[in-house]
Amino acid sequence: MSVKRLTVLVLTIISLIPVLFLLINSINQPQVQVNLELYQTNLILQSSEFFSKYSNIDQTRANFNFAKIEKVLIGKNPYKVISNKYETAIETSQESLDRLKNKFKIATGSSVSEDVKDSSITLNSNSVYFGNQAQLKTDINSQQQVINKLKLELGILKIKQGEISKAIESWQPMLTTNNENDLESKTGTVADILTNLWNENPKILSNAELQIQHNLRGWFSYQTLKRLYTLQDRQADLISLENQQREKENRAIIKLTWVSIIPVLLGIIGFSLLIFLLAQLLLKKHGSILYISEKLSWKTPWDAETIWQVLIVGFFFVGQIIFPIVFNFLPFNPTNFSLRQKAFYILASYLSLTLASLFVLYWSIKSYFPLPKDWFRFEIKSNWLMWGVGGYLVALPLVIIISLINQQIWDGQGGSNPLLFLALETQDTVVLAIFYFTASLLAPFYEEIMFRGFLLSSLTRYIPVWAAITISSFIFAIAHLNLSEVFPLAILGMVLGVVYTKSRNLLSSMLVHSLWNSGTLLSLFLLGSSDK
Repeated sequence: MSVKRLTVLVLTIISLIPVLFLLINSINQPQVQVNLELYQTNLILQSSEFFSKYSNIDQTRANFNFAKIEKVLIGKNPYKVISNKYETAIETSQESLDRLKNKFKIATGSSVSEDVKDSSITLNSNSVYFGNQAQLKTDINSQQQVINKLKLELGILKIKQGEISKAIESWQPMLTTNNENDLESKTGTVADILTNLWNENPKILSNAELQIQHNLRGWFSYQTLKRLYTLQDRQADLISLENQQREKENRAIIKLTWVSIIPVLLGIIGFSLLIFLLAQLLLKKHGSILYISEKLSWKTPWDAETIWQVLIVGFFFVGQIIFPIVFNFLPFNPTNFSLRQKAFYILASYLSLTLASLFVLYWSIKSYFPLPKDWFRFEIKSNWLMWGVGGYLVALPLVIIISLINQQIWDGQGGSNPLLFLALETQDTVVLAIFYFTASLLAPFYEEIMFRGFLLSSLTRYIPVWAAITISSFIFAIAHLNLSEVFPLAILGMVLGVVYTKSRNLLSSMLVHSLWNSGTLLSLFLLGSSDK
């Protein structure tokens, strides 16, 4: 074995260990889809207020046919449906909490109740054992906080349905006398405020309004403040609250249309297009749009060693070994950054990875220049727009169906891209612009060159084109390091592979990739602003 091959083999082992670790670790991480569903419920609740206020205006119903619009947007009995979703979310979160507590018990030999809140342990930064223990303690407290927030909101939903006693009963375990630094103190304080507001003999606790505004979101904040102002007979504040709520309801209708109706309509168009393409493939076979002929393979001048070198060194080794080591020596801690600083950090990291990987790619294949004409093509004067839009429409129903099945299999676990969580939480236009550039422009450019332009094309030297599309798609999916996303991303990768193979133009697959990420970011922005 040559020195070069031995070096690549060693780098392969070194690179794939953290990849395997991150994939396994993602099993216990929540999917962003769970958060999306709960954020969307807030839009539905805001919209339900809108429809309930105008449901008795006959002229309005006659002109706009509110009954049908209401049924399409929020469905029947939204409060009951949403309550069921909350109960399911609580059960899923409780299962995650139990798993974390069990891990903690195995790691420390003591139960969480005995040790998790004990802050007297001195942690050694060089100790993996204590580092894991500290992280477990943080994860357990965070997960408990999530459950408590869900129970607070579920209680308000129950009150809306007339189940006041059940709501108060669900808040009782959260009542706490913990100090202000305790993670549970906020939900405990809010639970105390809510319990007193809806007791048979209502009592208004000090600082109630501020606590409600800071710790409850959207519709839940509105319902609670409405109760508070009514008890205090603050008519001016009640009128102001109703005016603000009316504006939020109008925005909620528009947002709900964008995040639920528009994707469904595009999905129907895409599904129809997919049926047409499959029917054409069945009837015309060789003459169909989807037929993948072996004539579509690329003339690859390099061998498997070069393919492996670019993939391992250029992507995994640089991304999982070099960059983490380099960033570890930087004189700052990204976890302490503001959201805007994190956005710039993510952009700088991804841009650095892109430049480093593309340099490795160039260095690995430069001896084969000039390349055959169909390699790394960016042809503007072609039908790339048609392929890009068509590919996106076809990808929508396929990925959505797989994602729904996948979500049931993983039960809300399996991890998600951290960028999605950040995009969901932010309403900063600068942050959103940075996320858009990173996810919708830079990522499609880099990933399409690596996974379609190089990997897929190179594999056709050794395997059939359809197999190259499949294998490159799964590698593309695994590279995102979240187990729950492997199958949905692999399906997306296959669509990207077919589009690139048939169009022979990287602009086509880049457009599909960009449209997909842009749609995801738009949905996250609209859902994240649902409580504003």
